[in-house]
Amino acid sequence: MTTTSLTDDHAQLYDTAVARRYFAKFDRITGHLARVAADLESEGRLSRVEARMLGQYLAALAASFRALSHKYLMTGRVEGPLPGRLTFDRHESGFPVAQELMVMANDAQQAAKHLSGMASAADLKDRMVRQIVGDMTIPTKLQFALSQRLYYEALAAGGLFWARNDPDAQWLAEADGRRRYLVHWAVYDSQVNLPVVYLMELEDSGRKPLPTDDRRWPGVQAHLMAQSLGGLKLLTIATGFDTDFADLHPKRLRRIHLGPMYSHSFTLQSGPISDVLADARAEAGMDWALVWTIEDLVADRVEQVKEGWFGTVERQIFALDPFAGRGADTGASKTERMIILPERPFQVLAEKNPPGFADVRKFVVGGGGRVISYR
Repeated sequence: MTTTSLTDDHAQLYDTAVARRYFAKFDRITGHLARVAADLESEGRLSRVEARMLGQYLAALAASFRALSHKYLMTGRVEGPLPGRLTFDRHESGFPVAQELMVMANDAQQAAKHLSGMASAADLKDRMVRQIVGDMTIPTKLQFALSQRLYYEALAAGGLFWARNDPDAQWLAEADGRRRYLVHWAVYDSQVNLPVVYLMELEDSGRKPLPTDDRRWPGVQAHLMAQSLGGLKLLTIATGFDTDFADLHPKRLRRIHLGPMYSHSFTLQSGPISDVLADARAEAGMDWALVWTIEDLVADRVEQVKEGWFGTVERQIFALDPFAGRGADTGASKTERMIILPERPFQVLAEKNPPGFADVRKFVVGGGGRVISYR
């Protein structure tokens, strides 16, 4: 066994080779996600600004995984409590548990302190060579020291995906006296151990530009982060925001769930995807599938409602999915599921054609990292 159960859902990686394969798998997958985002932009499903913002979060997620790969590079080869073992959610996520990112955020606050007390990477490598040549022994402790230096260097460099990635506003346009922004933020949902990105397009009828308004912007940021819970419907988030900020008008809200990641080698999945990955018998590194879900809520019209004795305020009326009552259940105008997987698992999926996958869009990773879309 390469993993040992902590709970029914969580497992730890104990072996060096297994940990490296796990991180190598995610390194490839995050690269494919950027290509999927580019495809969605070319189709007009994402605007250029939305694709750019999403791409930044994907790059940050990849950087976080690389930092963790340095931290756990010597897993199973160093005695004692360090470097510890990566804990990941092997059931309905495949990603590291949220606690890993929380610890990483704490480490980042002390990265400069750690680096100041460490030998340089060049010095550590030189000492490793001298130990190998002179003592004819493996420089395990020096290798560990280098892995930790690389970890703290990655943290100090920044640009990582954290458990909380606070809202930022990207200016889009101005018309009829209103500024239009794309407000974006992201969280690592601790309930399901998955990264989630939010994109809100809004109109600002306030006197000052939102990002420079000290009276509104801090409240907007705090409000959105408090509402960034996977259990909340988009309709709940958008209507609450619309009610709390009279001069901010949400026109569209999207929530992008990046995951789960299923792997025959690492995760315990149920249902058709389990049979697909098992029957694919794909080579190492190609035995995975990643689900990407986009929830989309769009304002359909505007109504004026009374506020106080004499005033009126603008309220958004959002369109809900009219098919089979799903809109009332999901609180979204539309929900789209996509799956990204290598060629061999896709071939098995196409052959089996299991129920529930007909409406799932497929992105297939081909030779040379090409990504081909199938509807």
